[in-house]
Amino acid sequence: MIETMQMRPINPESVPEATGGYHNALEVQTAGRMLFISGQIPQSRDGHVPATPEAQCRLVWDNIRAVLADAGMDVDNLVKVTTFLADRRHADVNTKVRNEVLGAHRPALTVIVTGIFDPEWIIEIEAIAVA
Repeated sequence: MIETMQMRPINPESVPEATGGYHNALEVQTAGRMLFISGQIPQSRDGHVPATPEAQCRLVWDNIRAVLADAGMDVDNLVKVTTFLADRRHADVNTKVRNEVLGAHRPALTVIVTGIFDPEWIIEIEAIAVA
Protein backbone atom coordinates (compact mmCIF):
# COMPACT_ATOMS: atom_id res chain seq x y z
CA MET A 1 0.00 0.00 0.00
CA ILE A 2 1.23 3.50 -0.80
CA GLU A 3 2.48 5.32 2.33
CA THR A 4 0.54 8.55 1.64
CA MET A 5 -2.76 6.69 1.58
CA GLN A 6 -4.63 5.81 4.75
CA MET A 7 -7.59 3.43 4.78
CA ARG A 8 -9.90 3.06 7.75
CA PRO A 9 -12.45 0.24 7.80
CA ILE A 10 -15.91 1.23 9.00
CA ASN A 11 -18.08 -1.56 10.44
CA PRO A 12 -20.76 -0.10 12.74
CA GLU A 13 -22.15 -2.50 15.33
CA SER A 14 -25.67 -1.36 14.39
CA VAL A 15 -25.56 -2.81 10.84
CA PRO A 16 -25.21 -6.44 9.69
CA GLU A 17 -21.67 -7.79 10.04
CA ALA A 18 -19.68 -7.78 6.82
CA THR A 19 -18.82 -11.40 6.04
CA GLY A 20 -17.00 -12.95 3.10
CA GLY A 21 -13.93 -10.72 3.02
CA TYR A 22 -15.02 -7.09 2.97
CA HIS A 23 -15.90 -4.12 5.20
CA ASN A 24 -19.20 -2.22 5.24
CA ALA A 25 -17.25 0.87 4.21
CA LEU A 26 -13.69 1.95 3.67
CA GLU A 27 -12.69 5.55 4.31
CA VAL A 28 -9.75 6.61 2.15
CA GLN A 29 -7.63 9.66 2.87
CA THR A 30 -5.26 10.48 0.05
CA ALA A 31 -4.01 13.40 -1.94
CA GLY A 32 -3.01 11.02 -4.70
CA ARG A 33 -4.48 9.37 -7.76
CA MET A 34 -7.72 7.45 -8.35
CA LEU A 35 -7.97 4.62 -10.88
CA PHE A 36 -11.36 3.47 -12.16
CA ILE A 37 -11.03 -0.02 -13.62
CA SER A 38 -13.64 -0.94 -16.21
CA GLY A 39 -15.33 -4.31 -16.01
CA GLN A 40 -12.65 -6.96 -16.52
CA ILE A 41 -13.78 -10.12 -18.25
CA PRO A 42 -12.65 -13.76 -18.20
CA GLN A 43 -11.01 -13.57 -21.58
CA SER A 44 -7.35 -13.49 -22.57
CA ARG A 45 -5.99 -10.99 -25.07
CA ASP A 46 -6.20 -13.66 -27.80
CA GLY A 47 -9.89 -14.27 -27.06
CA HIS A 48 -9.60 -17.47 -25.02
CA VAL A 49 -12.26 -17.96 -22.32
CA PRO A 50 -11.43 -20.62 -19.70
CA ALA A 51 -13.91 -23.47 -19.34
CA THR A 52 -14.20 -23.61 -15.54
CA PRO A 53 -15.64 -21.01 -13.16
CA GLU A 54 -12.45 -21.02 -11.06
CA ALA A 55 -10.23 -20.44 -14.09
CA GLN A 56 -12.50 -17.60 -15.22
CA CYS A 57 -12.30 -15.97 -11.77
CA ARG A 58 -8.51 -16.28 -11.75
CA LEU A 59 -8.21 -14.78 -15.24
CA VAL A 60 -10.38 -11.79 -14.30
CA TRP A 61 -8.16 -11.14 -11.27
CA ASP A 62 -5.04 -11.55 -13.44
CA ASN A 63 -6.48 -8.89 -15.75
CA ILE A 64 -7.21 -6.58 -12.81
CA ARG A 65 -3.69 -7.06 -11.45
CA ALA A 66 -2.26 -6.24 -14.91
CA VAL A 67 -4.25 -3.01 -15.08
CA LEU A 68 -3.18 -2.08 -11.54
CA ALA A 69 0.48 -2.85 -12.31
CA ASP A 70 0.38 -0.72 -15.45
CA ALA A 71 -0.81 2.16 -13.24
CA GLY A 72 1.95 1.48 -10.68
CA MET A 73 -0.47 -0.06 -8.18
CA ASP A 74 -1.37 -3.45 -6.75
CA VAL A 75 -4.39 -5.08 -5.09
CA ASP A 76 -3.65 -3.26 -1.82
CA ASN A 77 -4.67 -0.04 -3.60
CA LEU A 78 -8.21 -1.33 -4.26
CA VAL A 79 -10.87 0.51 -2.29
CA LYS A 80 -14.02 -0.73 -4.07
CA VAL A 81 -14.69 -3.95 -5.99
CA THR A 82 -17.97 -4.72 -7.75
CA THR A 83 -18.41 -8.29 -8.98
CA PHE A 84 -21.07 -9.37 -11.43
CA LEU A 85 -21.87 -13.10 -11.41
CA ALA A 86 -23.98 -14.86 -14.03
CA ASP A 87 -25.28 -17.35 -11.45
CA ARG A 88 -25.43 -17.49 -7.65
CA ARG A 89 -23.90 -20.98 -7.67
CA HIS A 90 -20.54 -19.40 -8.58
CA ALA A 91 -20.46 -17.30 -5.39
CA ASP A 92 -18.29 -19.72 -3.40
CA VAL A 93 -15.57 -20.02 -6.04
CA ASN A 94 -15.65 -16.25 -6.53
CA THR A 95 -15.16 -15.70 -2.79
CA LYS A 96 -12.38 -18.30 -2.60
CA VAL A 97 -10.38 -16.81 -5.48
CA ARG A 98 -10.98 -13.20 -4.38
CA ASN A 99 -9.77 -13.97 -0.85
CA GLU A 100 -6.65 -15.71 -2.20
CA VAL A 101 -5.84 -12.73 -4.41
CA LEU A 102 -6.55 -10.04 -1.82
CA GLY A 103 -5.10 -11.83 1.21
CA ALA A 104 -5.79 -9.74 4.32
CA HIS A 105 -6.79 -6.63 2.30
CA ARG A 106 -10.53 -5.95 2.54
CA PRO A 107 -11.88 -3.28 0.17
CA ALA A 108 -15.53 -2.28 0.06
CA LEU A 109 -17.33 -4.97 -1.92
CA THR A 110 -20.55 -5.59 -3.83
CA VAL A 111 -21.56 -8.81 -5.58
CA ILE A 112 -24.46 -8.71 -8.05
CA VAL A 113 -26.06 -11.75 -9.67
CA THR A 114 -27.19 -10.68 -13.12
CA GLY A 115 -27.01 -11.36 -16.82
CA ILE A 116 -23.55 -10.78 -18.28
CA PHE A 117 -22.79 -9.51 -21.81
CA ASP A 118 -21.35 -12.80 -23.15
CA PRO A 119 -23.08 -16.08 -22.21
CA GLU A 120 -19.66 -17.79 -21.98
CA TRP A 121 -18.61 -15.51 -19.11
CA ILE A 122 -19.66 -16.30 -15.55
CA ILE A 123 -18.00 -13.22 -14.01
CA GLU A 124 -17.03 -9.61 -14.62
CA ILE A 125 -15.35 -7.33 -12.07
CA GLU A 126 -14.93 -3.56 -11.97
CA ALA A 127 -12.93 -1.75 -9.32
CA ILE A 128 -11.65 1.53 -7.95
CA ALA A 129 -8.11 1.96 -6.66
CA VAL A 130 -6.31 4.91 -5.07
CA ALA A 131 -2.66 5.76 -4.61
